[in-house]
Amino acid sequence: MSLYKKQIEQLVALQQIDHEIFGIRQEIKKLPEEVADMEKQFSVIDAERNRIADKMEYLTSQEKRVNSDIEHDSRRIEESKNRMMQVENTREYHAMIREVDNMERTNRTREEEKMILMEEIQRQQDLFADVDARYNQVKAEYDLKSESMQSRLDELNAELDKLMERRAASAMEVPPPVLSRYEFIRERLENPVIVPVASCVCKGCNIAIPPQIFIELQKIQQILSCPNCQRLIYWEEHFDAVNFYSRQKAVEQPELDPEDDDEEE
Repeated sequence: MSLYKKQIEQLVALQQIDHEIFGIRQEIKKLPEEVADMEKQFSVIDAERNRIADKMEYLTSQEKRVNSDIEHDSRRIEESKNRMMQVENTREYHAMIREVDNMERTNRTREEEKMILMEEIQRQQDLFADVDARYNQVKAEYDLKSESMQSRLDELNAELDKLMERRAASAMEVPPPVLSRYEFIRERLENPVIVPVASCVCKGCNIAIPPQIFIELQKIQQILSCPNCQRLIYWEEHFDAVNFYSRQKAVEQPELDPEDDDEEE
């Protein structure tokens, strides 16, 4: 293998590790954010649930007040009707009739108010049942996410430590000048850092490179940079990254020997 192709392979291998590191760091960053978002959702639903519960409590107290007033005036009406039988003059009799009529009219208004309150209480109970179901669901998800987050973070950090060790070993295989160029670009651009050129087009920025640079790229003499995005480039005919990744994965996760499977059984 030529020195040029060897350096391309080293950089692609390093980039693959950096890609995995980037993914793990993104998940480490995302997990607490997801829990925080769920906590916000839970707080909103909890506030709505408490608001409905407070309204139900107020409506129920109003219903009790109306029932008490109706019961109180009903007793007064009954007492007034009983006294009417003992009235000795017409004037007093008519006065008591007016008093009873007023109390009965007031009670009819209270009965209407009671019906409105009962309907509203039922509506709030239906709303509460719906919100309470969502509350329990979100709370269960939030509790589960909170409990599992730390263990998942521990797993990710352990995996990250291993990748950092692999990266250090992989970086040592890259010549210092080439590694410096790689690190310089990586600090300034999003992944990937090294990309293929296919049909004279850089796969990092999807812009055609000048013909002269493409000619130089085909000479297999040095690692060049895309004049548009500044990423390191190589001609796809010189290096098959897809097959390289497949071989790397096979090395990292070797298939079990069928005989080993039989022994385990």
